Amino acid sequence: MAGRDGRGAIKIVSWNVNGLRAALRNGFSESVRGTGAHIVCVQETRLNESPIDVGLDNYRAFFNNSRTKKGYSGTAVFSLIEPKDASIGMGIDEHDAEGRVITLEFDRFFLVNVYTPNAQHGLVRLDYRMKWDADFLAYLKSLERGKPVIFCGDLNVAHTEIDLANPKANERNPGFTKEEREGFDRIVASGFIDTFREFNKEPGNYTWWTYRFNARAKNIGWRIDYVCISASLRPHLADAFILKDIYGSDHCPVGVVMDLP
Repeated sequence: MAGRDGRGAIKIVSWNVNGLRAALRNGFSESVRGTGAHIVCVQETRLNESPIDVGLDNYRAFFNNSRTKKGYSGTAVFSLIEPKDASIGMGIDEHDAEGRVITLEFDRFFLVNVYTPNAQHGLVRLDYRMKWDADFLAYLKSLERGKPVIFCGDLNVAHTEIDLANPKANERNPGFTKEEREGFDRIVASGFIDTFREFNKEPGNYTWWTYRFNARAKNIGWRIDYVCISASLRPHLADAFILKDIYGSDHCPVGVVMDLP
């Protein structure tokens, strides 16, 4: 595994914690240490102030909080590997107020942690979501002109019918509209790889379950959390996984191992 200089295999984990303070009460720090991750990307932190102590000694912390609403949205990254640079947002005012993007630059790649906006009940935010998708992809491609990109987070879309338990019943629901799925199609068409599907093409692999109806125990869920990589990094992709046995949120962690000598 990688040392603090980032040489060797690097394990990256991404997790929508549905409130970082709540996750801390539910064993977040112990769960993260148990993964052995070198970099942990967190979405939906819901923090009003940061930094906060999350009990991860030796991890450098980066936070991006919403400026529009208290206890809403927000992202964080915890890294054992010192980045060359760090930035928040993607440089577009209408997108950057909700604390949804953090970018770290390392020697071999950019890492982007993202919490994609939800189209919301009644699809009232679908038009905004489509604008976000286009602008976010353009941002990724602008980074990729400099070096390869790894991006991860809650993308709030189940890409294909095997990525949720009940596709027919959800065709016009947020996260499974034609428009949102086509947004992910464009990510793939532009050269990014859905890492989990490089290793597992089976249904029944989910990352989010409603708290209602005992859905997690019944595995009635959605796969809406991803790690994607530039095509040029495919030879370095050693593993991609879903950590469905880690609790503490309505999402579970996902991740990759990258072999980057």
